[in-house]
Amino acid sequence: MVDAVWTPYCGPAPDPAEALGRWNGDPVLWVVLVAATVAGLLLLRGPEKGRYTAAMAVLAVGFISPLCAASSALFTARTLHHLLLVLAAAPLLALCLPRLKRPRLAAAVAVQAVIFWAWHAPGLYAQALSHDGVYWLMQVSILGSAVWFWATVRSAKGHAAVAGLLAAMLLMGLLGALIVFAAEPLYSPHFASTLAWNMTPLEDQQAAGLIMWAPAAAAYLLVALWRLNGLLKPTGETTP
Repeated sequence: MVDAVWTPYCGPAPDPAEALGRWNGDPVLWVVLVAATVAGLLLLRGPEKGRYTAAMAVLAVGFISPLCAASSALFTARTLHHLLLVLAAAPLLALCLPRLKRPRLAAAVAVQAVIFWAWHAPGLYAQALSHDGVYWLMQVSILGSAVWFWATVRSAKGHAAVAGLLAAMLLMGLLGALIVFAAEPLYSPHFASTLAWNMTPLEDQQAAGLIMWAPAAAAYLLVALWRLNGLLKPTGETTP
């Protein structure tokens, strides 16, 4: 697999010298993002409009900025890209939605975890970097499941929301730990591209796993503590 020619959506893996100049000019992507932004701003009112604008800005960073190209070279960059979707764009989009009358939190936690774990399985991950259709299926499913998760967390009662967040934290941390302690590099699309960044494939993989294990998992913990703090407030004070 080391000798395979990878043709990821974000283009061939750049070296550090050219990475900052690699912006994604895909006209279809630009049209979709601009149309979605305009439509959202026309439909939304109040604070939701600002949240939606911020979410679309995060998506632009992920798919248009040099981070897109860097994610072809480094699994670490791909991890940061996915975490932008899960921990930034998704909660902002969820805050633009009406509260769910029947939040199925356990199902949302499970679906988000299954989808995120599945796309980080080496074989499926390699497929996503080999075919644009599979790539977009990966991105849309990760973002969509995360929006559902955050919408259910927002709509669930305090104790249930805290439990769901802690479960998500443990699942994200466990995946990160498994990647960190893997004895060999797993992600063949990056076997030939990390050395230009002064990292071996295993070091790149371990850095990505550490990001999932520590700061990404901690993000769920921080929100859980925030919701828990809301439960301790006097009756009548509510958490947004």
